[in-house]
Amino acid sequence: MKLNKYPWGISIFILFLNSFLLQAQTPQGHVNNNKFKQLYDQFADPNKYHNASGAPGVEYFQQKVDYVMDIELDDEKSKLYGQETITYTNNSPDPLPYLWIQLDQNIREKDAPALEKNPANNPATIDPNAFVQSYVKDSFDGGFNIDWVQDENGKALPFKVNQTMMRVDLPKVIGPGESYVFKIKWWYNINNHVVNRARSGYEFFEEDGNKAYVIAQFFPRLCVYNDVEGWQNYQFWGNGEFALEFGDYDVNITVPSDHIMEATGSLQNPKEVLTKKEYNRFLASETSFDSPLLIVTEEEAKAKEGSFSKKKSTWKYSAKNVRDFGFATSRKFIWERQAVQLENQKVMAVSLYPKEGNPLWEEYSTKAVVQSLKTYSKFTFDYPYPKAVSVHAKRQGMEYPMICWNYGRPDKDGKYSERLKFRMISVIIHEVGHNFFPMIVNSDERQWGWMDEGLDTFVQYLTEQEFGITYPDALKGLSKYPSRRGEPQKIVSYMAGDQDFISPIMSNPENVYQLGPNAYAKPATALNILRETVMGREAFDHAFKTYAQRWMFKHPTPEDFFRTMEDASAIDLDWFWRGWFYTTDVVDIGVKKVKRYYYSDTPDQKAKKESNSQDVSNLLYKIDEDSELFDPNVLGKNPINDSKALQQNMQEEGLETAKIPTYFYEIEFEKPGGLVMPLIVEYAYADGSKERVTYPVQLWRKNDASVKKIITSDKELVGVTVDPDQETADVNPDNNSWPKKETPSDFEKFKEKIKG
Repeated sequence: MKLNKYPWGISIFILFLNSFLLQAQTPQGHVNNNKFKQLYDQFADPNKYHNASGAPGVEYFQQKVDYVMDIELDDEKSKLYGQETITYTNNSPDPLPYLWIQLDQNIREKDAPALEKNPANNPATIDPNAFVQSYVKDSFDGGFNIDWVQDENGKALPFKVNQTMMRVDLPKVIGPGESYVFKIKWWYNINNHVVNRARSGYEFFEEDGNKAYVIAQFFPRLCVYNDVEGWQNYQFWGNGEFALEFGDYDVNITVPSDHIMEATGSLQNPKEVLTKKEYNRFLASETSFDSPLLIVTEEEAKAKEGSFSKKKSTWKYSAKNVRDFGFATSRKFIWERQAVQLENQKVMAVSLYPKEGNPLWEEYSTKAVVQSLKTYSKFTFDYPYPKAVSVHAKRQGMEYPMICWNYGRPDKDGKYSERLKFRMISVIIHEVGHNFFPMIVNSDERQWGWMDEGLDTFVQYLTEQEFGITYPDALKGLSKYPSRRGEPQKIVSYMAGDQDFISPIMSNPENVYQLGPNAYAKPATALNILRETVMGREAFDHAFKTYAQRWMFKHPTPEDFFRTMEDASAIDLDWFWRGWFYTTDVVDIGVKKVKRYYYSDTPDQKAKKESNSQDVSNLLYKIDEDSELFDPNVLGKNPINDSKALQQNMQEEGLETAKIPTYFYEIEFEKPGGLVMPLIVEYAYADGSKERVTYPVQLWRKNDASVKKIITSDKELVGVTVDPDQETADVNPDNNSWPKKETPSDFEKFKEKIKG
């Protein structure tokens, strides 16, 4: 037995020291943080409901919910009464012991938790009206009053209301493939949507005592039950919108007989509710392809403003395969309709507005509807419903199947700014466009706001640009339509802002600080960049249309969109989805350094050291302006053609007559920003010519910080510009040029501004 020659304590120390030294010498590993790795860690696994290609799987299902409703509007008391019969068809493989129903009006109950969801501080000053509304006047109580819930035979069903959700307990489970019929009776106080800001309600016109109603979320509606969420019964807090099932609707709406109405669905009894003159115009409008035909003129609407009829009329509507229902009604409404021929069907473009909307609305509303139907159909699918209606409502912008409310009110003397005109046209395009996303491509708005708002804003941008081409007179000398969102440079200030107040696009709408940029502008801009810079229009348009057509009248998830865009284009985009949708990283790519080469057959010690070669004759030497080798005269007289070694090599290759470049440059590009993007570079030469090169995004796959490229030319390079057309949303143009520009950029000005 060999005895340890060291004392016990020293032996332990030596053992520890050896272990430490061995550990210090062992290379430390790391996880895969490459920007181009696949998104397996973020995506839900594909399955038989949502397959790996992004299409509905072989076992995809969705429920069907049909409604028969009788609604009455009390114009004097501003109340709405309703009774509905619901037929719920369970197409899922699961037995359902209860049903969850949305009661969105409950967000306006006096004690609704949603009223207290945000912190508040007392302002330094407050005007009298705001003081009265905040501290004196009783808060509006507009929640649902449920009279009863019954089965089809009139037997009471137990139910439990939890804020904006109601659970109806069933006497027995609804098995797979079975249907269940039940009934609900309710009423609620209609809010003034101008005072109590909301998606629906009425506006009161003090001058003539009338109200104009835009009514939605007015009936108890079934929640979605699917393979992703089970019951989508996330409470309605105000920002996250709706998740709804498709079904057929038959709705009877009783209002004062002097009202004019539009609603989701086709009017079943026009002859009963219209005057003979109105009815004849209504029929004639079915072939009014060239321009709108007025069913009710401004003069006729004005004449009715003082009538306040005590009689009632019931307007009957039927709608097939829609996910919701909305209607607008008032005696103040002017009504116009125009027929639009799409590829496979005719659609009616409709506008409904009071005199307060003119002259702006009579000039542009229906034009915006027509353009929306044509452009959205081109990029997705032919609009499948019989009509699209734009309704004028103060401070509104909200969408429902076949109908939407839109703002844009001139001054009392009829004057309006160009800014207001374009904002009105844009909001009409946007809200009509929502018929496609999410009214038909039926995403879960409650969870993923960007899937309807972002996609819609993107196609809105395309539609606005086509509107400017179709109606050039509306531009008043502008070169193109002044879109507010969609162009890359318009998202820069948001992306370059305070990261404490920015969330990834893949965030619930309730949990973001800046919902407009987050759910509308940034995803729309991302898709525009994807179309113009990353994929190209042909590949993008085919993939985008594939997604829209795959998920018509179905419930897609974010993964379905991401996977379809790749599946239909053969372009790997995981790097793009990760950067733009799952992070708040920014684009910042610039020119780090430019080095030049020159030829010499005279050995040089620095060149020898840099080249790591004993033979430094007949070499190109890399230099830059700071190098002692730099000599402009040498660059201009580069005698590379005199190299015997080069001439011999070219002769061996059969290239005796080939032209040899005179100038050689090494350009190093840096990427301080987190997002990888294609590298778009413009090279400028001494003779005034320019060359544009786009390097693929994969250039960054092995070095996320910087990359180098070699440029050869017969002309001297005098300038390098990254992203010359601002098409990647680069947040910092200060490093985009060589030589570096001395004047302060807009980005620097912006940084100074936010510091102040």
